[in-house]
Amino acid sequence: MDQFSGKVAVVTGSASGIGKALATKCLSEGMHVVLADVESAALEATAAEFRQAGHNDVLAVQTDVAQLEALEHLKARALETFGAVHLLFNNAGVGGSGNAWRGSINDWSWTIGVNLYSVIHGLRVFVPQMIEQNESCHIVNTASVAGLLGGVTNAPYSVTKHGVVALTEQLYRDLGNEGIEHIGCSVLCPGLINTNIMSSDRNRPTDLQDAPVSLTPEQEEGRALFQAMLEEGMAPAQVAEIVFSAVRKNQLYILTHTDFNDRIVARANEITTGTNPAIGGII
Repeated sequence: MDQFSGKVAVVTGSASGIGKALATKCLSEGMHVVLADVESAALEATAAEFRQAGHNDVLAVQTDVAQLEALEHLKARALETFGAVHLLFNNAGVGGSGNAWRGSINDWSWTIGVNLYSVIHGLRVFVPQMIEQNESCHIVNTASVAGLLGGVTNAPYSVTKHGVVALTEQLYRDLGNEGIEHIGCSVLCPGLINTNIMSSDRNRPTDLQDAPVSLTPEQEEGRALFQAMLEEGMAPAQVAEIVFSAVRKNQLYILTHTDFNDRIVARANEITTGTNPAIGGII
């Protein structure tokens, strides 16, 4: 897909961070944009900001992407307003928490719902629509460089991001096997980006919340270090430029940083040689 003007984009998690930057880029390319986010106040503020800047071709739909019915409603609103969907960004995500055995069932349910089921739902809802349209379309699923490395963050986050990478690879092959040439797909694996993902707990549903747990001094230190790394990270607007360049080239894997390439290759070598990896920590 290399022509965007007049086409329709749906962006989940679009009230802040990478999602907002992607929506901004879509608008600059002349697209109609459907903004989806669970955080209603931030969503409306983003929509108002775009409209004030002269972008009246935006539709804001509060959406809990963990719920299939919410994605079906999002598609219905997009078609009702703009008549088609050409570019889908399954971008919504949360930070997760917990290691392989200490993460609560609520941690797992919340993180899997937002980070992985949202993409599953997005594909099941929007791919048939794109097939029916028979126009040039593209799907970008947001994973993380953590989805290409081994156990470098917390367990629920790492598992879901590996899942998004695998799902997008499967989507690429399924489209090819069925001869569907007008739909392209990409998996976005960003490195350290200056977003507010560390505060994603603000949007955790009440029924998936746990009693507050005191962090150890080491955990507090690690959290502060990662927050500082994020604040020094790439600007979301730069990510959006990288993404659109890749979409134009129908590029499956989209990485924002070359810093992790050696570690990605090292992991592949460890897998193929049966070598146990070194124990890692924060990305």
